[in-house]
Amino acid sequence: MSLTSYILIGLAVLIIAYSVYSYFSTKKMVKTISQDEFKAGYRKAQLIDVREQKEFEGGHILGARNIPSTQLKMRMKELRKDKPVYLYCQSGMRSTRAAQMLYKNGYRDLYQLDGGFKKWTGKIKTK
Repeated sequence: MSLTSYILIGLAVLIIAYSVYSYFSTKKMVKTISQDEFKAGYRKAQLIDVREQKEFEGGHILGARNIPSTQLKMRMKELRKDKPVYLYCQSGMRSTRAAQMLYKNGYRDLYQLDGGFKKWTGKIKTK
């Protein structure tokens, strides 16, 4: 085998290792819960929609506050560390990143809606 082959194999192993590490570290930070579990707990928690304002205005879960993931770093102080934080976005990607940011800043009771808003069948509010 050539040196290039070894380098490519090494890079592939590193990428796979990083992906596995990232997957398990995210599972430790935020619990992804079903819609039924989400419905059962979000009224006692801080319900945060991390989508952008226009998406939020197009429809959101009843009772949710809009703190877009792009503004979360600046608005983090609006969230209490002593209460659960229930997060959702359109599909789950942005809420995962938001949860990672919150976890790094001392928030520990973090939950996200499995499948995001696009799979939500509960009550919604539109403007």
